[in-house]
Amino acid sequence: MADGKKESGGVPITETRVKVIDDEEVENTKETGSTEQKSDFLIWLKYVSLVVLVLQNAGQVLLMRYATTRPQPQFIKTVAVLFNEVVKLIAALILFTIEEKSVKKTLIGLRQHFIYDICDTLKVGVPAFIYTIQNFLLYVAIEHLDAGTYMVTYQLKILTTALFTVIMLRRRLSVPQWVSLVILVAGVAIVQKSANERSKQLIANITQEVVASIATTPAPTMLSTTESSVRYQNPILGFVAVISACFLSGFAGIYFEKILKGSNVSLWLRNIQLASLSIPIGIVVIAIKDRHEVMNHGVMKGFDGVVWSVVLLQALGGLVVAVVIKYADNILKAFATSISIVVSCVASIFLFALYPQLLFVLGAALVIGAVVIYGIFPYKAKKPTLDSDEAVEPPAKEFEVEKLLDNK
Repeated sequence: MADGKKESGGVPITETRVKVIDDEEVENTKETGSTEQKSDFLIWLKYVSLVVLVLQNAGQVLLMRYATTRPQPQFIKTVAVLFNEVVKLIAALILFTIEEKSVKKTLIGLRQHFIYDICDTLKVGVPAFIYTIQNFLLYVAIEHLDAGTYMVTYQLKILTTALFTVIMLRRRLSVPQWVSLVILVAGVAIVQKSANERSKQLIANITQEVVASIATTPAPTMLSTTESSVRYQNPILGFVAVISACFLSGFAGIYFEKILKGSNVSLWLRNIQLASLSIPIGIVVIAIKDRHEVMNHGVMKGFDGVVWSVVLLQALGGLVVAVVIKYADNILKAFATSISIVVSCVASIFLFALYPQLLFVLGAALVIGAVVIYGIFPYKAKKPTLDSDEAVEPPAKEFEVEKLLDNK
């Protein structure tokens, strides 16, 4: 009996089973530990990416404001937009090569879409043109609006994107999202009123200073100082520029999303196409608008470390957003955007001695609340319910297909 319970090697079956169970427990422990480490890393990456997004959003706006208003020769904005696209192209090429895992596959993909399937690349021409104009308008807007007002007003892109989503993609919004859009518009309107009052007060102060200094200040110096002070504070132009950019951003974003979801082309390859078409468009814009300034002062007029930092932050901002959406979600992205507004307003106090008025604080609070509500209450389709008499169990094959689609 005892001999019959032994295997050919002389080891009892009971001991063999215990050994197999122990090996399985060790493997399960290893897998559990690996899963926990991966989960911890993803959590760490999620919050690090959110912090980076906050710093990128606030830092970009503050640097743009400083670069466009400091008392020194101005850089050519259309040239800065062109360099944005050059940096985006380089970054997208690097990321596409990493995705393909070889230079050869990268070149094959580029040849396929830029030579053999050129029509596919030309489809991206519409958003490429729109994004080029939008980036130029954002430089104009930040030149005439303070950092806080700019960031708050630019959140109108949520409204325009939502409208184009409903119109072009036939998607639905939840009731809280529609309410948040109304709150958003009200908040931006209050901020605009606050900015107009601040601009009137600034002009009044400048006028008083000019009148008081007529007797002691030479006329040419006085006029040049006044011109310099007033030139950078035209809130109407700033609001027109930023609102136009919001509409362009909303349309181009949804158009580009339709292109992305209409094919299996890599996201990074689409960004290569986008930047490749934006560069010649940017050159044409420079030739039309700023050719005389480029011929007289050169392409690099006014460029220094600050301007290059603005270019890099603006070009790489989209990559940061992509990481946040991949490893976090739109809710946390909304909170990050709200925190960025607060950081920009607080930083403006210390950097530009710009203290927000009560009206601005009220409008900004409404906008921040609207951004958060829009992010945490997305539309959820109601699942169809069947009466017990009508409930029919689906065939096994159809059930498996639905399960696969849900997993995707």
